[in-house]
Amino acid sequence: MKILAVVSTIDLKNKLGCTPAWWQLLKALYEIGHEVIVVPYLGNSIDSLWWRTYANPCERESLMYNAYLEGRKKAGKSPGARTFLTPVANQLIQNYIKPKWERFLAGVLNKERDISLLLFMSIPINHFAGIPSKIKKRYAIPVVFYDGDMPTILPKYTVSRGFKFNYYEGADLSEYDAFLTNSRGCVADLEGLGAKNVHPLYYGIDPGLAAPVEIEQDIDVSFFGYGSDFREEWMEKLITIPSREMPGAKFAVAGGGFRIDLGNARLLGDLSYSQWRQFSCRSKINLNITRWSHTGVYASSTSRPFELASFGSCIVSQPYNGIEEWFRVGEEILIVNSAAEAVDTYKQLLADKPRRDSLGHQARERILKEHTFIQRASRLIEIVQRIKS
Repeated sequence: MKILAVVSTIDLKNKLGCTPAWWQLLKALYEIGHEVIVVPYLGNSIDSLWWRTYANPCERESLMYNAYLEGRKKAGKSPGARTFLTPVANQLIQNYIKPKWERFLAGVLNKERDISLLLFMSIPINHFAGIPSKIKKRYAIPVVFYDGDMPTILPKYTVSRGFKFNYYEGADLSEYDAFLTNSRGCVADLEGLGAKNVHPLYYGIDPGLAAPVEIEQDIDVSFFGYGSDFREEWMEKLITIPSREMPGAKFAVAGGGFRIDLGNARLLGDLSYSQWRQFSCRSKINLNITRWSHTGVYASSTSRPFELASFGSCIVSQPYNGIEEWFRVGEEILIVNSAAEAVDTYKQLLADKPRRDSLGHQARERILKEHTFIQRASRLIEIVQRIKS
C-alpha cells in the first residue's frame, strides 16, 4: 500500500508534542511493508530512511504564522483569542492556504497515481474542510484522520490548554472514512461532532529506539515534560512536597515551562529526544505526571508511560483513569494517591533495587507484547483494509 501522509510537522525543532510519535509510526508503516510519502503542514520536509517527501507547499507561510502565534503566547496572550487580525487570517486560510493545499494534493495524487490512502495526522482539520470529499470523489481512495492531541484539542479544552487556535471550528468530520484518536474516552465526543467509524489508536513506542542502557543511576526521582499547566496539583504532590520531605534524595526535573515551585528538585533544562533516554536510565524512579484532561478522560494515551516502560524504568504515576488498558498496576507501574503516599513509595523503592528492577522489566515486557508502533501501524492498516473492502 502506498500512503500519502500529511502530518502536523516532521521537524523535531518545531517542538510539537506528537512529532516523535509520528516518526515512529511512519517508520513502522514502512517496516510492515508499505511505501510512505510525507508532507508536513508546518515547516520543512525531512527525508528519512523510511519515507520520502514532497515539499510543504506553504512552508514559508506556516513558519511565519507559527512564529506570530508563538510570539503572542510568550507575551502572555491567549494564542486562541480573537484579535483584529483574526478575520484577515481566516480569509487568507480560506482563499489562499486551503486552495493551495488542494491543488498541491491533487498534483501529488495525479503524479503518483497509485496512492492507496490519504492520511491526515493532527493537522488543523478546519483548514482542509471540503478537500477530503473532493479527493474521495475524484480519486476513489480512503481518507483518514488521526488526531493525537485528544482530549485537549477538543473545543471545550482548547483555549484553557493554550492551543494556538480551535482546529475543529468549521470542520466537517463526516468527510473522513475513519477517524482515529489517541483516547478511547473521546470516541463519543468525536461522534457527537459528526465523525464516523471512530477508533482508538493509542500511542506506543519503537522498543529499539527506546531501549534501556547501562548507566550509573545518580538520580533518585526524575520527571521530564513541558509545561506545568493542567498538572500543577500532581507536580506538587509528586515532586515539590516529597523533595522537601526527603532532603537526602536527589530529585531532578528536565524540560521547561514550569510555572510552579519545584521544591528541592534540580531543574536541568531542556533535553533532546536522544538525551531523554540517558536521563531516564540515570533515574532510579521515573515519574509519569500527565495533564488532568488526559488522566480524567478514560484511556487518553500519551507517549510518556510507553517511553518510560520501554526504557525499563521503574514508573510511579499519579492516578490515571484507564491506565489498566495498557499496564498492570502494582506489577508494571505504581500509582500513588497523595504526597504522603508518594514519599512512602519513594523511600521503599529507593531501598529495594530488586523491586525497582522487577517493575521496569515487567513494564518493558508489556511494551514488547502489546504496545509497539509496529502493532499500532498494523491496526491502522487493518482499519483501512476494512474501509476498502
